[in-house]
Amino acid sequence: MNTLRRWLMTVGLMAGLTTLAMPAFAQQLSAQEAVDRYITALLTRMDDIRPLFDSDRETYFNEVEVALTDLVDFREVARGVMAKYSQGPRGATPEQLDRFAEVFRASLVDFYGSALAGFDGVEFEFKENPQADRDSDRSTNILMDVKGQDGDAISVQYTMFLNDDKVWKLRNLYVEGVNLRRQYYSRFDNLMNRNDFDIDKVIDLWGIDE
Repeated sequence: MNTLRRWLMTVGLMAGLTTLAMPAFAQQLSAQEAVDRYITALLTRMDDIRPLFDSDRETYFNEVEVALTDLVDFREVARGVMAKYSQGPRGATPEQLDRFAEVFRASLVDFYGSALAGFDGVEFEFKENPQADRDSDRSTNILMDVKGQDGDAISVQYTMFLNDDKVWKLRNLYVEGVNLRRQYYSRFDNLMNRNDFDIDKVIDLWGIDE
């Protein structure tokens, strides 16, 4: 399976649910049930909005942003991407963390939205987590195999956590064992080293420095 195909599948699995993740409903779901509903709803929703990529891109990207926001806690992911730069006396302030979360969200919506325009659906099967005994009531890992139309399969692991509203949200994602949050951290760390550890400058550059 080529790199683009892997990213397209990852994109689809990250994007999540657009209409079913209401907090009152999500409280009744296990983490696996929540992920199942996120993905199932996404595959249906993408069939509806994909034509908008050519006819009404603003609406299309707005829909993608809603989908990502339903599944992903961007502030929590942003904290993980910043890692050591998110804390300590020289770390990010709460305001900087909030600003990076917004910039990070915008960059994902742009990248993933463009990739999703060519997304053609997948089949998925949940797998038993051999390390489930290490999970807690508020944090757990959901494993699955994902098969594309070409028949190739990849392994995906969601790291989910229960937020203060008792809603399961995505904190991190592993694809074929690759820690995507760590990949983003490598980029953040590289930008920090190249820009005199100026957090504000790195945030400004995040969406344009590729």
